[in-house]
Amino acid sequence: MPEQNRLIIRQLGLQDYSSILQAMRDFTDQRSAEQDDELWLVEHQPVFTQGQAGKAEHLLASSDIPVVQADRGGQVTYHGPGQLVAYPLLNLRRRKLGVRDLVTIIEQSIIETLSHYKIEAFAKKDAPGVYVDQKKIASLGLRIRKGCSFHGLALNVDMDLSPFLQINPCGYAGLEMAQISDYVASPNISQVAEHLSKVLVKQLAYSSTEHQQGLPTL
Repeated sequence: MPEQNRLIIRQLGLQDYSSILQAMRDFTDQRSAEQDDELWLVEHQPVFTQGQAGKAEHLLASSDIPVVQADRGGQVTYHGPGQLVAYPLLNLRRRKLGVRDLVTIIEQSIIETLSHYKIEAFAKKDAPGVYVDQKKIASLGLRIRKGCSFHGLALNVDMDLSPFLQINPCGYAGLEMAQISDYVASPNISQVAEHLSKVLVKQLAYSSTEHQQGLPTL
């Protein structure tokens, strides 16, 4: 029997983006009003994802990295191994949260996680995400359907940042990207994921968590 205040945290490992995108849509479309909220933690194979309002001119060069249209907010971004992607699949209506509330909670959770690594980060009101030294270290894009959130955040941990040079990240020409490994030697992505999860659970005031491997059976 689902608990109204439990969060299921799923470790999904390295996954193709399109299959996870479809799984998020299916989960959101089929979930019941009583179903537990979930947090999916994943790394993606190299991919550029283009948001709903995305403009083609922000993709500056063609390459062998696929471009996938995504039904989230925001412009184009890059996902690849060494980047922590977290998808909060939350019933916002039940939790009495607005979209702006969730954005703020996610940004503050990333900032608190980075502070654990002695990295001073901040958010910008006019440009969602988290920044360090005017460089972007985490991106954010959400979609709300039936009062529930999907898509989420991408935090650069220890990855190849060069594909970001092929795009205007999040629609901003010349925006430089940063990652935790710029400031901390050999950060462990699993430990970053664990810390971020704990902060999100605290910020969202869940009373219990359950850890699972793999996608849910629908």
